Formats: sequence, C-alpha cells, structure tokens
Amino acid sequence: MKPKTLHYQCDGGQSSGSSSPSPPHSPPRYASKGRRKLRSKPHYYQPLRELFVGGFNFRFSFRHMVLLPLLYISGLIMCVGPFSSFGGQPSPPGSLYRSHHMYHLLRRHIQSDNSSAIQLASVWKYKRLKERKPCSNSTASQLHAGMQAAELINKDATTYLIVDANGGLNQQRSAICNAVAVAGLLNAILVIPRFEFHNVWKDSSKFGDIYDEDHFIAALDGHVKVVKELPEALMQRYDYNISNIPNFHVQALSTANYYLGEILPVLQRERVLRLSPFANRLAMNVPPEIQFLRCLANYEALRFSSPILTFARSLVSRMIEKSSRDNGKYVSVHLRFEEDMVAFSCCVYDGGEAEKVDMDSIRERGWRKKFKLKEHLISPSLNRVNGKCPLTPLEVGMMLRGMGFDNNTSIYLASGKLYKAERYLAPLQEMFPLLHTKESLATADELAPYMEYSSRMAALDYMVCLLSEVFVTTQGGNFPHFLMGHRRFLYDGHAKTIKPDKRKLAILMDDRIKLSWREFKEHMGVMLAESDQKGLMVPRIRRFNRKTSVYTYPLPECRCLQKPHNTNSTDNKYMLDQLFESVR
Repeated sequence: MKPKTLHYQCDGGQSSGSSSPSPPHSPPRYASKGRRKLRSKPHYYQPLRELFVGGFNFRFSFRHMVLLPLLYISGLIMCVGPFSSFGGQPSPPGSLYRSHHMYHLLRRHIQSDNSSAIQLASVWKYKRLKERKPCSNSTASQLHAGMQAAELINKDATTYLIVDANGGLNQQRSAICNAVAVAGLLNAILVIPRFEFHNVWKDSSKFGDIYDEDHFIAALDGHVKVVKELPEALMQRYDYNISNIPNFHVQALSTANYYLGEILPVLQRERVLRLSPFANRLAMNVPPEIQFLRCLANYEALRFSSPILTFARSLVSRMIEKSSRDNGKYVSVHLRFEEDMVAFSCCVYDGGEAEKVDMDSIRERGWRKKFKLKEHLISPSLNRVNGKCPLTPLEVGMMLRGMGFDNNTSIYLASGKLYKAERYLAPLQEMFPLLHTKESLATADELAPYMEYSSRMAALDYMVCLLSEVFVTTQGGNFPHFLMGHRRFLYDGHAKTIKPDKRKLAILMDDRIKLSWREFKEHMGVMLAESDQKGLMVPRIRRFNRKTSVYTYPLPECRCLQKPHNTNSTDNKYMLDQLFESVR
C-alpha cells in the first residue's frame, strides 16, 4: 500500500503545496536490469502527478493535507526568511521539535504493534553479485612505475615524512590513509603518524594505543616504508624536538601534482618534513596506484591494537548471544545526541529555558564567541526542516518501529555520553527493551582502562557496529562514513545501512499533521526501501575524476583487496572469526 499524500493549507485555505515520500533515486545507467524494475512502479509518482498535473485532488480530507513539500519549504525559506519573522503565522510542519507529542499520540499503537515484525535476515532485498577481482597486473605495474618515477625524482637522499593527525578516531584514520598515499607518491619513508591532543575529544592516546604498529609496518612493506621514529642523526640535528622540524601547511584536498610540485622540492632540500595539521589534505581524485595505497592502508594495514580487538571480540560475542532469536543478528545505532553535538547543531528540543541556558553555556565553553558572530545565524527552525538536527533516541525508536523492527529486536547503541540521558533515553528503551551499550554488556572493571580515552571507546563501538546486520546512522560525520564504506567492503558492496531522510522525518513526526500509525508505517517502509537501494550505489568513476570519498565508497578501486568468505555472507560468527583472526 502506498503512503498517502499529505497537503498543508495556510493563508485562508489556499493550498500552498504538497508532497509525498521521495522516490528512490534513479539507479545509475550501469545498474542491472533487475534494479531498473523499481523505477517502473507508479505508486511513488502517482501523488505528484495528481497534484501538479491534474490539479488539487479535493477528495483528501484536511488531516491528509498537511505534509509540506520540500520544494515549498525551500521556497518559503528563500522568499520569507527565518521562521521567526512569521509574526502571527503558525510555524510550518517540521520546523519545531514535536516528536514527543507525536509519540504520546501513537504510543498505544506502537506498544501493541508486533504483528508484522520484520525479520532481520530479510531486511535487505537487494543483493550485489559476488564479483571479486584479483589486484590486476596493471595496478601493480602502475604502482611500481609510480614509485620508480618518484625514486628518480627523489634519488639523492632518503627522505622522511611526519604527519600530525588531528580530530577523532576516524578523522585520524583518514589522515593516516592519506599519509600513506602521500608517502608513496613522494617516495618518502613515513614515520608512524602522531596524534594531536584535542580539547573536545581529550584523548592522549598514541598510534600504538589504538592500532597495531608492527602489523601496520608489515602490511605496507613493499609499498611504503614505515618506521617508528626518525634516525638518531636527524633527531640530533633538530635537538631531539619534532617541533623544530620544518612544518608545511598544506591546503585541504590538495592534488597529487601539488605535492609533487610544491612539497617534494622542500622535502628533498630538508630531508625531513612535517605536515601539520593533516586531515583531508589529499584530493579524492588521485592516480589509481595512489588510490590503491589508501585502500591498502584502510582495509589491510590499520588493525586495532590487541587489547582493543580482544575486548571488542567479547562485546560482539555477547551481542550475538543476546540476539539468538534472530540467529545472532542485531541492529546497531550510532546516536549523536551528546551535549556538545546538540549545542553545536543549534537545534531546540523540548527542554525550554533550562535547555537554552545549558546550550548557550556549552557553546561558550567549547567555541567561545563563534556563535555570537553576525555571520553565524542561529536558526533552529531552519536547521530542523533542513535535516541538520541530531535525531533524539525517541525519533530513532519511532522510525525503527515504523519500519517493522519489533520490541524483541536487539539494539546496540553506539554513542558518547548522551544529553540528559535519563530523560531522552527512556522512550527508546520502552520501544526496544533489548537495548544494549558497552556499559550494559561489559563490567566496570573491563571498561575501566578505556573510560578516559574517547578514541579507544569509539574503536570498540566501531567493531560492534561493523558486524551488525543493520547499521543506523543519525547525524553524519567520519564515524558513519567510514563504517558504511567498511561494510560495503565486507558485504559484497552493500552498506546495510539505514540513512534516514531527516527533512522528511521532521515533517512526519510533527503531531499537528495527525498521521495515523498505519500511515506513518507506510512512509517508514518507503524510507527503508530507499536505504536498501542506496546502500548498493557505486559512484561512477572516471579516470582521475573521483568526487566521492573512497572511504565511504571503496568500490571499485578497493575491490581487489576483498577476501572471499563462505556462501552465507551474513553469518556473524564466521565474519567474527575472520575479522578477529589475529586474536584467536
């Protein structure tokens, strides 16, 4: 059954627009015939045809005429300005956080609805053909030729590259992979990357605390030489102080030609060069042999340290045990509802004046006067309708229940310390009693060595999310982008990720449009189908013209590194053994 089209009336009853759930994006031209069939289904497009071709269909009742189209909202924003200027006009649907009211209206129906529970084994309808290719001779020869060319350019002396990776766990991971690629490009020896201490993450971990240094060096051997520290002679030249080494500030997304033309001459002259800070400093379109180094670093060389892997294996095993009803399959949710994220988003929830005081204080502490600058307009209503507000636990729960995940589904919650957790987490726990976190799966003694290190805690979350049957991302960022890419790499090209349309959710969860639970479920069913289809999408790659992140979309460049596994590719226990082979 198709979701009903909803309209919104204002200005004395003159209808101002309409919308239906967006159809899935058209598959790329190279998609299989089987996938193209989805485009021929008319029910996604029928409401738009009725409204924009045949005029308004007045058979719909008023309660069905309140879902603003995204096009109308965009026009409203451009023409009228921030919603605060509406004066006496009611705020458009989706501009205010009213999900808690919506939940109150539908709570009885949600609690009693387990009749059409979705089976985790059948969530994903689209299956990519298993098409693994060995690393071609052309890639190997290109890499060898590229290294020979760099050797000829940089043949006078051995050179060393030092990078300072900044940010959280996965921003640092991006910096490490890019550093390997740059070192290969310049034929330089890479010193184990250093991690900058940041006052937001407050993690003093070094490379070896999070990753296996020896494995990193061995996995890259023959491609990029890596050492743990500079030779004694060079350290002596700079008074044993890394800060004395010349530092080169590289612009974001710099090209391979920039590194060869600007960085290499300085590196040849100085013999050692520091690049700090170093995050997102290499463009996505680089020669294939350099892209291969990124793949090699991300999926082969970067392995978490033995203590992290051992503990992560225990957490995953416990989640599999607690998910026995679904043959060990579970759902993981990356929830970004920590207080710093809520404050940075400038979104307003249901905390009233106390919430405003809290958020103003957090913004002042963390970002000083940034949010008081004239050019930084704080407009919570615009942020919400534009899908920029972090989803609350309640909204995640309603979305998943609407998609068909019943109250017997095992959920793993990956997050930092939630904003007012006791208040905001209660509805999610009510909808999903089998809700688990690191803290509920492990003892206090087991967690103690990790509690003061945000990146190590994130590494544990990363591994448990990686092996889930369903991964739910709620706010974007490096963590979900790397996870989606890693899951594509593991699961035959499918990300197995629910990435909700938050613009649409903001409107659907506004209680003023009075959606029934059945109607809400229909919209959520469409959203799940969209995530299923989009999870398979592979960007069209033209030579040296990649615009998307290779960390989020690792295919086709990283395909040759994929390892074959048994015929049951969703067997969590098998994948667990494969990924944790080093700690068996």
